[in-house]
Amino acid sequence: MPVSAPDIAAASTAPEAGARDPGFGIYVHWPFCVSLCPYCDFNSHVAERVDHQRWRAALTTELAHFRDRTRDNVVTSVFFGGGTPSLMQPETVARVIDAVRTGWHSAPDLEITLEANPSSAEAAKFRALRDAGVNRLSLGVQSFDDAALRFLGRRHSAAEAKRAIAVAAENFPRFSFDLIYGLPGQTADDWKQQLREALELAGGHLSCYQLTIESGTPFHKGGVEAADEATGATLYDVTQEALSAAGLALYEISNHARPGHECRHNVSGWRGSNYLGVGPGAHSRLTEAGRAEASHRILKPQRWLAKVEATGHGTAKTMALSTQARIEELVMTGLRLSEGISRRRFARLTGRELEGVLDKGGLKRMTDGGFVASDDIGLRATPKGRLCLNAVLGQLLAQG
Repeated sequence: MPVSAPDIAAASTAPEAGARDPGFGIYVHWPFCVSLCPYCDFNSHVAERVDHQRWRAALTTELAHFRDRTRDNVVTSVFFGGGTPSLMQPETVARVIDAVRTGWHSAPDLEITLEANPSSAEAAKFRALRDAGVNRLSLGVQSFDDAALRFLGRRHSAAEAKRAIAVAAENFPRFSFDLIYGLPGQTADDWKQQLREALELAGGHLSCYQLTIESGTPFHKGGVEAADEATGATLYDVTQEALSAAGLALYEISNHARPGHECRHNVSGWRGSNYLGVGPGAHSRLTEAGRAEASHRILKPQRWLAKVEATGHGTAKTMALSTQARIEELVMTGLRLSEGISRRRFARLTGRELEGVLDKGGLKRMTDGGFVASDDIGLRATPKGRLCLNAVLGQLLAQG
């Protein structure tokens, strides 16, 4: 089953909500970590020393470079991802947030999320990060079992994770934490216990990701095998049952929230909204005069930094997205959401009717088989379809 790995006012995830413009997000990538986890394939790097003043200047410089062409957008979310953004100095976070607020119009309830690790040293900075302007924290807990944390290469203990969640709850109006399931040998009873502990601490949002072994990671090189397909499906069903019963509804294939606590930044991206990415490896999707454009920044931190200091931005590549590429992207991201794909929004973004761009035979097979459901509002994957979403997408987007 796939778990691959972003609104003005509290987001409704009813299908019709997808027809509205969900806003404009800004993503800020901080690439540095204390150590690298063996399952991680994100753009993360360990550095002995980071010149925070140079990085602060570079991030705000790159924001300024893109400001003029995007300033007509109302910014509804800012997301600090990584790497480990909680290693940033709070002053850097504050300067970036100030650059966004002064450079663009922003929603009165602007969501500002920062990813953090639960180590004691980082938890001690949570109040300063709140004072810098962060109003939503996302914690990389991953497990409440110390043996599992060691296997995953995490530097914190289960006790530290629980303390960090408590500190997050004291300082942020909205917070979330991540868990990973599908570890080698993990049983349904093991995972149920993890979920029980999680629900005792959870606020309005919880993310549960199935372990995937990505090419090039230490786990892949070491021959580590995640849970098989049948076990993964069982653990996924356990997750849905436990979190639904606790009032944390599934709104995306790996994310659960109480009403109004969905991650607005990610929902915006999954609905196909424009977003700007700054920092090493960050991606953007921008649309001007009906032309969709994708770009990404230079991956390696020092090369990105030097390019920004020399030219004002660290863009590696910019390309126009064809109508077909845009269609496929909107279908792939939209079906991750429980609300599915809004017909009206899809037509507005592509100029095409939804059924007209899907493989007719594949759509019939997926509908007859109970993998997708459609109505006047849109198309969505069923619980059965979410268990094999990649295969469903292959049928719907088949060419020829």
